[in-house]
Amino acid sequence: QVQLVESGGGLVQPGGSLRLSCATSRTFFSIAAMGWYRQAPGKQRELVAAITSGGRTRYADSVKGRFTISRDNAKNTVYLDMNSLKPEDTAVYYCNGDLGLREYWGQGTQVTVSS
Repeated sequence: QVQLVESGGGLVQPGGSLRLSCATSRTFFSIAAMGWYRQAPGKQRELVAAITSGGRTRYADSVKGRFTISRDNAKNTVYLDMNSLKPEDTAVYYCNGDLGLREYWGQGTQVTVSS
């Protein structure tokens, strides 16, 4: 059973920063593309950022230049560094692991950007 364990959400003021982490098993992490999605109230879940097993990244236009996705192969962990946060970044953020034929999700972590 693949588990994705997220951490790092919370409340932050506009302009602030947060780092999200998602840890999983070594075997899964070595072959999966990893990503972060978010879902705001009343909206569909959307891709925020993704990184392949080889390190290639892609971002939603709304977060380019502010968010950075990275993966630490030694720790089997993917990170999302979020800077210059805006109120519209408020959402539940989900870690995703994609094997192509099947994907897995974390439990979600709340990020709230508010003064």
